[in-house]
Amino acid sequence: MTSDDHPVPNPPSGDAPPGDALSRLSAALGDVAQRGKPPVERWNPPFCGDIDMQIDGDGAWRYMGTPIGRPALVKLFASVLRRDPDRYVLVTPVERVGITVADVPFLAVEMAVEGEGEARSLAFRTNVDDLVEIGPDHPLRFDADEAGGVKPYLRVRGDLWARVTRALTYDLVDLGEEREIEGETAFGVAVAGAFYPIPGGADLGGA
Repeated sequence: MTSDDHPVPNPPSGDAPPGDALSRLSAALGDVAQRGKPPVERWNPPFCGDIDMQIDGDGAWRYMGTPIGRPALVKLFASVLRRDPDRYVLVTPVERVGITVADVPFLAVEMAVEGEGEARSLAFRTNVDDLVEIGPDHPLRFDADEAGGVKPYLRVRGDLWARVTRALTYDLVDLGEEREIEGETAFGVAVAGAFYPIPGGADLGGA
């Protein structure tokens, strides 16, 4: 295994009780997260089934129904999360296990804005401290919800998305403007030369 494959030495201590899935995954990862983002798209270990781990709609991680209270452990697992065509998985060099995600895996909890209109730059921090600047590789999307409001999302990496928190949703929509698109008026947000329409305009009820 080359250095690019992120060799994994000794497991971190004290993160989980011995003998369970958390301990096994931690042992397989070792200090891999300290070496930068693991190349999970290149890892193709065998699928070893699902484990009882869930990411709730509020971004909280749970194992066997119990919140994972160590931020460092959550960030470690988040760094090896991948979305395969049929499921979300945690990927190590030696195994791939499925987990449940209620909505999307991350929350966008902080926003920074520079400039206006087409020249505007917009960056977010997620609840696991990913820093994401909106652009071609990290687009925004606005989904309509059942209550008639909107839920903004941004792509973090691969097919992993973060939902913008309710408070930031209002700040984000405050940046919106109306434009003529194909002969129709659309309301949306301009960022880095792109325009992201908001379904239903600026209606935030239930966002």
